Amino acid sequence: MNDNSLSHDDKLLDSLAQRLLSNSTIPSQDYERYNIKRGLRNSDNTGVMAGITRICSVDGYYIDDGEKVPKEGHLRYRGLDLYDFVAGCKQDERFGFEELVYLLLFGELPNRIQLDEFKALLSENRELPFDFIEDVIMRAPSPNIMNKLGSSVTALYAYDENPDDISVKNVLRQSVKLIAMLPSIMAYAYQVKRRYFYKKSMYIHTIKPELGTAETVLRAIRSDKTFSDKEAKLLDLCLMIHADHGGGNNSTFTTRCVTSTGTDTYSAIAAGIGSLKGFRHGGANIKVSEMVADIFENVRDTADEEAVSAYLHKIVRREAGDGSGLIYGMGHAVYTLSDPRAVILKRNAKELAEEKGLLDEWKLLDIIERTAPAVFSEEKGIAKNICANVDLYSGLVYRTLGIPEDLYTPMFACARVAGWCAHRLEEIATGGKIMRPAYKSLMKSDEYIPLSER
Repeated sequence: MNDNSLSHDDKLLDSLAQRLLSNSTIPSQDYERYNIKRGLRNSDNTGVMAGITRICSVDGYYIDDGEKVPKEGHLRYRGLDLYDFVAGCKQDERFGFEELVYLLLFGELPNRIQLDEFKALLSENRELPFDFIEDVIMRAPSPNIMNKLGSSVTALYAYDENPDDISVKNVLRQSVKLIAMLPSIMAYAYQVKRRYFYKKSMYIHTIKPELGTAETVLRAIRSDKTFSDKEAKLLDLCLMIHADHGGGNNSTFTTRCVTSTGTDTYSAIAAGIGSLKGFRHGGANIKVSEMVADIFENVRDTADEEAVSAYLHKIVRREAGDGSGLIYGMGHAVYTLSDPRAVILKRNAKELAEEKGLLDEWKLLDIIERTAPAVFSEEKGIAKNICANVDLYSGLVYRTLGIPEDLYTPMFACARVAGWCAHRLEEIATGGKIMRPAYKSLMKSDEYIPLSER
């Protein structure tokens, strides 16, 4: 854009932005000088120990004589391996997300009566407050559903007769409501976006109390309300693998940090939603979809492993893709040899992808997963274990289910809210201290100069 075409305000903002950067940019050597652990990461990329939890463990390596040794990844909810939990649900041919929510919140598996009672409790809380849809969601359409989820959760504070009570019983009541309501908010927010931004028809369906979370979501976002049992169980699987990921992931740590101040549940969960939106966190699955579309557009034969690998080299060199140098969906802060969530999704996505005519995309993702580690090693000159993460395959799974890209990250939020609430309750029960890490100031003392003398 020509400078002459910029408005006075744009030019002023450009100037102010440059001034801000000149006084706010910190050289990398200063971080090294003061031994600052950027990103709360140690030098070997392990996370700085900031807390303890009994809710979830993320296991991707072990330390032997001070050395980080790679291993196959495992995700455990309350000590139970995700692989075993998923296998148990599959063997019984039943849905598992609600059972997993119970496990995360209460620390033990429910028996059949307890599970039925908990499912009924969630079902009773799916309906949004009277006039909430019209007053909060429809009157202010949002181009991004995540922002609408956050503002809607904050708005629910006004509909709660006891919003500020942070006793365990009251926060549990609020948690159950939010876990039940978030999929409903997401569905309504999407319909309003369709109408306002895409100029398409809205379709709003009444909630059927006998349906579980995955079935409710598919019924709500489809015009004909129909879905197969296979589709619903695949979405249920997505909800299970996204439900929690330890206390150190950014959105959960954000929720716990905000909780430590003593604030209300709605503020804490809205903060988690804001964190998850970022492309370095929950928004990464959209980046994978954009990358895949770019590869299909620029690689003549995506079944040719050498051609795909050559294009990945260009991506890492910032000669292709979005210029970030990142192969989205590859690499993780904890997992080294494998991300169990990616393993489970890949295993379960292939059959439905073939049915929906998306097998070529599944094959492309498989090639990316197999060739990206060598590409990184050759381009960066370092040998490092890099595995596919959950985002590599989650977008494809959503696409096979006909879930629009607008809802990729919101679907993540609808699952992860269970983990956020469990961690908030644990922080309330055992934390007891506001989180307040230290920051080293690099500013020197200066004297105030009167305005007339500047």
